[in-house]
Parts: sequence; C-alpha cells; structure tokens
Amino acid sequence: MLKYSAFQQREAYATVLHTSEDYVCGAVALAQSIIRTNSTRDLILLHDENITPESLVGLKAAGWDTRLINGIRSPFPDKDSFNEWNFSPLRIWMLTWYDKVVFIDADVLVFNNIDWLFVFPQLSAAPNDKTLFNSGVMVIEPSLCVFEDLMVKVLEMDSYNGSYQGWLNEVFTWWHRLPSQVNFLKDFEREDGRRQEKILDEISVLHFLGLKPWMCYRDYDCNWDKEGMQRFASDKAHEKWWQVYDEMPETLQPYCGLTEHMNWRLKKWRWIARSLKQPDEHWKIGVTDPRQYNLGA
Repeated sequence: MLKYSAFQQREAYATVLHTSEDYVCGAVALAQSIIRTNSTRDLILLHDENITPESLVGLKAAGWDTRLINGIRSPFPDKDSFNEWNFSPLRIWMLTWYDKVVFIDADVLVFNNIDWLFVFPQLSAAPNDKTLFNSGVMVIEPSLCVFEDLMVKVLEMDSYNGSYQGWLNEVFTWWHRLPSQVNFLKDFEREDGRRQEKILDEISVLHFLGLKPWMCYRDYDCNWDKEGMQRFASDKAHEKWWQVYDEMPETLQPYCGLTEHMNWRLKKWRWIARSLKQPDEHWKIGVTDPRQYNLGA
C-alpha cells in the first residue's frame, strides 16, 4: 500500500520598513501580536539603510528575521516624503525561498491566528471598497519572473490615485477576495457614519489608519484632537493596541517611545482641540502617559 506525505510548503509573514524609523515600533508590535496567536510561520522583515543597527536589535528581539534591501522609488513621488520610496514592498516577490508570503503593513495588529490565509492563491486581499483591495494584508507567491514583470510595469502603468496601493490595483485587476475581518480598516466614516466599534471584538486583524497609537499618548486616541482625522478615532481600538504593548517584554517597550517632536505635536493638537472646544472633549483628559517624561531626540 502506497503512503503519501503532504508537501510541506515554506511560508512566512513579511513586512517592509523604509525611509524612516517611524514604523519600527509598529513592526515590533506586529511581530509580538502574531507570536501571541501561536503561529508556526516565519517572520521576515525587509528594510532599507534608514533603519539603524539599534532598531534592528529590537526588531530581531521581537521575532523578525531582518534582511537589507535597496528601496524602490515611486514613479509618482512626493519628494523627501515617506511615500517617495513606497514601492519598496515589491521586494517581497524576491523571497523565492518561500512558496507563499502574507505581507502585512507595520501599522497592523493580529489578534487571532490567521495561518489559514496561506491556502489562498496570489493575489488575495480584503476589499477597500466594492471593487478595490487594500494592500495592507496580501497573500503573494514569490517569483523572480513576477518581480521583473512588476518592475517593468512600474514604468509603464499609472496609479488611479498616485499611490502604491492604487498601482497594485491597476496591475492585479483579477484578485481573490478575503473577508474584511482579516484586514479591518480603522475608519468609521463609512456606512452612513454609523460607528462600528462593536465589530472590533470579532475581527482577527486590525489596520490602524490615521495617526498611529504609538505616536499618540496612551490615554486616548489622538485622532480625536486633529481636525479631519476623527473618522479614524476609536478609543477601543487604541486600547487594543496598548494591550499588546503591555504584554511585550519590557526590553522591547523602549522602541515605542515618544520623541521631543512627537510630544510637541501632541500638545499642539490638544491645544487646538481645546481652543475649538471639540465636542468629543478628549482634550479634557489628563495625560498620564509616562513616556512624556522620557523623550528621545
């Protein structure tokens, strides 16, 4: 009688850091959130030369296998902005020692095991709306042929909105739909403005749009204080991010500190919100975040 053994695919979660260190804390938290779900997959982080050796120590301690890459410049750049090199995630198609990779943005947290995503083909993603996908969580199949084809298309194809995500939607017009629970966008303006916070208890992956939790005081979501950003404000989502932070080893928490500029910016937004008497009144909350007393440069 013949015996059959299942082919063991090599699979990994991947993220990419480029241009600045603003998302180092997010990547540390992302790795810790995946590990909390008892995932059995590898964690690989691609980074450019802007990530310092000190930050790489923390990223490796958080669980990432780090690899240096050359960034890929956007054909639609805002010079010297974070978006100037935001085509760098195309490098994930070069991870050819893996059969499948689930790419996850560094401003995302995973709350339930999502290893089942690896059964989906390229390109699988959750919808941004009815016809477009959000690139914050994607299933891809690494291939040098595909990478080379994408690099040719960088020069040939436009983006419908000038962004990397818009360009991907132009390239992968045929894509496989994942449930929104694996990339729930923290944006509460949709569906006629009805708030969806009750859904936060049911989702597996939360994508923190707007101002990021580690760039705010932990006391509340600072999206409340900035005009035009309230659609991204959710104290419940903010709290869920900080719960992951609290469960990190203490040696990793310093990678989520505030800088002098970040602290100044938060105080400015609170002052403006107070001056405008914003009706949510989050500006009345007394800030107790201890990070405000130990600021980085």
